[in-house]
Amino acid sequence: MKPAPSTITPHSTPSTRWILASLSLAILLSSLGTSIANVGLPTLALAFNASFQQVQWVVIAYLLAITTLIVSVGRLGDLAGRRRLLLAGIVLFTLASILCGIAPTLNWLIAARAVQGLGAAIMMTLAMAFVGETIPKEKTGSAMGLLGSMSAVGTALGPSLGGVLIAGLGWQAIFLINIPLGILAFVLAQRHLPLDRPIAQRPRFDHLGTLLLAFTLAAYALAMTMGRGHFGLLNVVLLLAATCGIGLFVRVEKSAASPLIRLDLLQDSAAGLAMSALVATVIMATLVVGPFYLSRAFGLSTAHIGLALSIGPIAAALTGTPAGKITDHWGASASTLIGLAGMASGSLLLTLMSISFGLAGYIAPIVLITSSYALFQTANNTAVMGEISKDQRGLVSGLLNLSRNLGLITGASLMGAIFALAAGTNTFNTASPTAVTHGLKITFALATGLILLALVIAIKAYRIQQPLLSQKP
Repeated sequence: MKPAPSTITPHSTPSTRWILASLSLAILLSSLGTSIANVGLPTLALAFNASFQQVQWVVIAYLLAITTLIVSVGRLGDLAGRRRLLLAGIVLFTLASILCGIAPTLNWLIAARAVQGLGAAIMMTLAMAFVGETIPKEKTGSAMGLLGSMSAVGTALGPSLGGVLIAGLGWQAIFLINIPLGILAFVLAQRHLPLDRPIAQRPRFDHLGTLLLAFTLAAYALAMTMGRGHFGLLNVVLLLAATCGIGLFVRVEKSAASPLIRLDLLQDSAAGLAMSALVATVIMATLVVGPFYLSRAFGLSTAHIGLALSIGPIAAALTGTPAGKITDHWGASASTLIGLAGMASGSLLLTLMSISFGLAGYIAPIVLITSSYALFQTANNTAVMGEISKDQRGLVSGLLNLSRNLGLITGASLMGAIFALAAGTNTFNTASPTAVTHGLKITFALATGLILLALVIAIKAYRIQQPLLSQKP
């Protein structure tokens, strides 16, 4: 019998608490890298004498690297060893942060951010994969909840921490802050994560499938992010390229001796991945629509808008740990349904809420959406990762993170376009409160529909699982 690809040695099991600390810090770093750069874009535009269209690539390059490579690095971790690859990812992220901080030109900074995104993709994917290897199954939900909380903390902390660092130390500090955190993450992971088992016969890595998937994902991500809401000829060409790419990828994977993604495995995880993408699309709507609505409907200043926007991620962070306990107690399927029902209720409230209810009338549904999202994400991640064989956990973790990223990218483009169309303007600086309120209502009416679609998928998956569970001895 062939030995299983890269797994964990059974001896000298480290403390679960220290394992979770190292994995949590890796997740915090990757999510902080996403959110902290956004607040620095105006300052970077001045520092490099660049336009907004040019400087936004500081954010796009990071997200593009994650989206394009996250599945491949997950599979590479399965084959080459998750511990050594995670350590390499932390080192890469930290070194890239130094390169960002000393960047003399904008092109240098954008290239360094792409390398930083590769490090983040490794950390995001393998941190989640390690949960299945090192945490008892009955505690998996709690561990996933903790990682979800750290992701939300990084998202919420980024704008406020970035603003303070830029004001006090300059834009370089938003990247250099990663150096001490990266060193700490490396030390914790190196000391406490269990060693990879030596592999007697290493499976082949699917280079052609990896290149095709990277091309396809890059084309789709660029189609959704280029043009700032104006869907032109280039966007259409990129979407057609992505469509051709996915067709070629499926054809190659069917005949590959050692495919990057086994299509039967993808089919087994399809429901969870589809729900993850739909839900992330709605979450991005809160981030895209929120600033314009808060500014025009309530006349909030930039600082107050930032505080209001941080309430949602804070609610998600506070819900993460209880969500894990709920998932462990009630089960992943029931918790997924509860989370989706809560998100649907919050989205529906936003379509019905009058502006006369004031700021609280907006924040209360957002808190319901984001806290329910924390429960959904914990339960869905637990369900998808729970039944996966050890040699596929890195790959499936990468697919989960990919589905979320694709949802965020789609949400930024689709929900932003729907909001502008419903408000009747692309110039929100002069839009009336009535116009932005109408845009909000239409956008979250669509969001409600997307969550209801996710609910239908969840119910169908639950009905399929029940007979299978009843057949087990």
